[in-house]
Amino acid sequence: MSSIVTFGEIMLRLSPPDREKFFQSDRLVATFGGAESNVAVSLANYGENVSFVTALPANPIGDSCVAELRRHNVDTSLIKRAGDRVGIYYAETGSCCRPSKVVYDRAGSSIASARPGDFDWDSILKGVQWFHTTGITPAISEGTANLTIEALKACKDRDITVSCDLNYRKKLWKWGKSAVEIMTEIVRYVDVAIANEEDCQKSLGVKADWDVAQGKLDREGYAALAAKVLETYPSLKALAITLRESHSADHNGWSAMLAQRDKAPIFSAKYDITPIVDRIGGGDSFGAGLIHGLRSFQDPKEALEFAVAASALKHTIYGDFNLVSKEDVLTLAGGDASGRVQR
Repeated sequence: MSSIVTFGEIMLRLSPPDREKFFQSDRLVATFGGAESNVAVSLANYGENVSFVTALPANPIGDSCVAELRRHNVDTSLIKRAGDRVGIYYAETGSCCRPSKVVYDRAGSSIASARPGDFDWDSILKGVQWFHTTGITPAISEGTANLTIEALKACKDRDITVSCDLNYRKKLWKWGKSAVEIMTEIVRYVDVAIANEEDCQKSLGVKADWDVAQGKLDREGYAALAAKVLETYPSLKALAITLRESHSADHNGWSAMLAQRDKAPIFSAKYDITPIVDRIGGGDSFGAGLIHGLRSFQDPKEALEFAVAASALKHTIYGDFNLVSKEDVLTLAGGDASGRVQR
């Protein structure tokens, strides 16, 4: 029985080595990853008891995926073995002024084919304190959208805290309804939302009052945006917004804010991350850090600093998973960013 459940899709990730373009050479590096599974791995690294719920085919690729999750101490006993394929995504790492690129090949995957009624939420949610999902899962298919709503309703019936990273993905919302149509329903069951300014606008329909493309972070603008989201969606208890300054594919500024109802917004320290090894999974590592922080620290400021430090470290690690310990995060959050050899 796990205290935390994450729900979504895990995929096979295929990437050119180093910073090559797709098929510049004849090699692709295979790893596994996906937003909600990335969160589960991070939480397990911090000592949380966490289960990942998805559907995977009963074939050698699905077996390898399950084994990888188990290797990182994620409980896989609730995974439904059904369907015909593991979703795939191709990720090309950018450099300097050349952006990273992602190509999805996940139509017809086991989880994309799932429907309401396929999962026994009574059993899955027994003893669960926290449930996490993202806006990616309902974007995959109409079935997963309805399945997500089914799961969140079951959580609300049991007073389980729900977090959702809005994670707007333009390339995925193709099955008939828009992100706003679905996510505005989903957010009614969410306690803690995680987003950036694009997610707030494209998923929730809440517009920013400043030009987010201007290249500068407007703290007052972000605070106003968060206030508008909390006002528009009264069921939300908190909204965390990540603040990314993209100087280049190799160099980002990284910080975040946390807005809670009837409280002044909190801003984190900012990290100057260069060179970036891999930014995919950066938002997921922030979400996992925030979940663990809110569960572990009484001060929300500490929780936010833990989340931002965890995500800063993820930018230094190849692959989707953030392979750092709680102690690693606390060291950075405590101010030690020297990178000196530890002997």
